[in-house]
Amino acid sequence: MFWLLAMLAYLLGSLSFAIVLSRLSGNPDPRSSGSGNAGATNMLRLAGRKMAILTLLGDLCKGIVPVLLAEQAGLGLQQQAWIGLCAVIGHMFPVYFRFRGGKGVATAAGVLLALYIPAALLAITAWLVTFYLTRTSSLAALIATPLTLPLLAWREPAALLPMSVLTLLIVWRHRRNLRDLFAGRERHF
Repeated sequence: MFWLLAMLAYLLGSLSFAIVLSRLSGNPDPRSSGSGNAGATNMLRLAGRKMAILTLLGDLCKGIVPVLLAEQAGLGLQQQAWIGLCAVIGHMFPVYFRFRGGKGVATAAGVLLALYIPAALLAITAWLVTFYLTRTSSLAALIATPLTLPLLAWREPAALLPMSVLTLLIVWRHRRNLRDLFAGRERHF
């Protein structure tokens, strides 16, 4: 059951709402416009608030649904977290879109919402506060994601290893943003 749900999570994660909504609405492919990222923040830049909200909701659900299915199947918390990670990997490297996807932040938030709500609330709060203060989405993600790890280590240690891998992947996907942040070139809202 674990491997079946892991594969399902990857395939669901590969469904890029930013790309699909852009195609359906006649907007440019988010991977070749704006920041080049297939995610809600770039959709806000390219297609407006409505498309960004729809992308965000779709990406959150891609993280929530596989974890809840794993829970319903009776899998343990660590297995649920690995399955959630598969959904994030699908978002980052979608099989349907030539393995060129987004950075996984909203899908990771969905995984956290399904795994352990306090960690998700901590990440969302940290993201919102950082974004409010800096107007920089990438910096908000780079602060919010690792901030959840000490809480998970304390309260839900079974999820720590998969969520640490998830954090490393998100930081790696933001490597260009990190260079731009250090060089003072990162985009702001």
